[in-house]
Amino acid sequence: ASFFARMFVQVCLYFYCKCLWRCLKFVVRKLTGRCELQRICYNTKPGAARTMKIEASLKGSKSKRLQTSVSVHPDAIEKTIDDIMELKRINPDINPQLGVSLQACLLQIVGYRNLIAEVEKLRREPYDSENPQHEEMLLKLWKCLKPNSPLKARISKQWCEIGFQGDDPKTDFRGMGLLGLYNLVYFAEWDTEIAQQVLSDSLQPKYSAWQYLDLFFPPSQFSKAEWEKKKFDKAIGYSFAIVGINITDLAYNLLVSGALKTHFYNVAPEAPTLTHFQQTFCYLMHEFHKFWIEEDPLDIMEFNRVREKFHKRILKQLQNPEMALCPHFAASESLINM
Repeated sequence: ASFFARMFVQVCLYFYCKCLWRCLKFVVRKLTGRCELQRICYNTKPGAARTMKIEASLKGSKSKRLQTSVSVHPDAIEKTIDDIMELKRINPDINPQLGVSLQACLLQIVGYRNLIAEVEKLRREPYDSENPQHEEMLLKLWKCLKPNSPLKARISKQWCEIGFQGDDPKTDFRGMGLLGLYNLVYFAEWDTEIAQQVLSDSLQPKYSAWQYLDLFFPPSQFSKAEWEKKKFDKAIGYSFAIVGINITDLAYNLLVSGALKTHFYNVAPEAPTLTHFQQTFCYLMHEFHKFWIEEDPLDIMEFNRVREKFHKRILKQLQNPEMALCPHFAASESLINM
């Protein structure tokens, strides 16, 4: 009985607040002479803050035409703007800037939806070793990361040198499909210096301070077994390619959940593209690398803990409507000097 009572109260509050909000909007429009879309465009600066408010306003409208405007084809955006202006009884000659602002917002909103579809298509496409294009991309990854070390054979233990688990990388792409390969190749090709540095660091075991104790304390203070254990205690690196596929999964989830709207709406003046997504992946890769070093995990078994902590940090940053993870998509120079 108490459960149904609480449900009844929540339903009543929902409809009360909804009706109250609509009444408030009506009153504000009468007082200001502007609809909600006008107030948002005129009072909020361009970027995520404006676009997300426009998106929420359109989705929350009682008009089906406004609700569906966020999912139209990009070619239909101009006509959609005309429909919105007509429905809201806004004279485009008196409010020319409003149409421009709404068009920019809709390009971002529709573009984000289309980007999700494009990324999802790549994620669902499996790696096919019989496909020459797939094989060419895989070999390009090797050449970019190991330009001075020729690959001796397509099936080779050498693949472990760039962080794959076995002698044939195709099995490692099962989780993220071609999306994982696309991102790794983009990182290696367009952010080559950083990618090679991250790969090099990931292969280097980071010994703990115990190896330096003999500079201050003679080994005789410890038993031989204890000394050897402490001397070689270390925080090991990680598998570069496998981590890249894992960070692809992280970027994919940020995109699908809508968390990346803040970032994309701030950096893409129009529709965000696959290139924007891949550049964001590059940023996440070298930021995770720095975060891994800062966390100084005991071993690779702590990877999930570190990844989850990193994920929460990025989510917190994206809660800020002013946030742009990588405004100019420039590689971080700090990694080169680490």
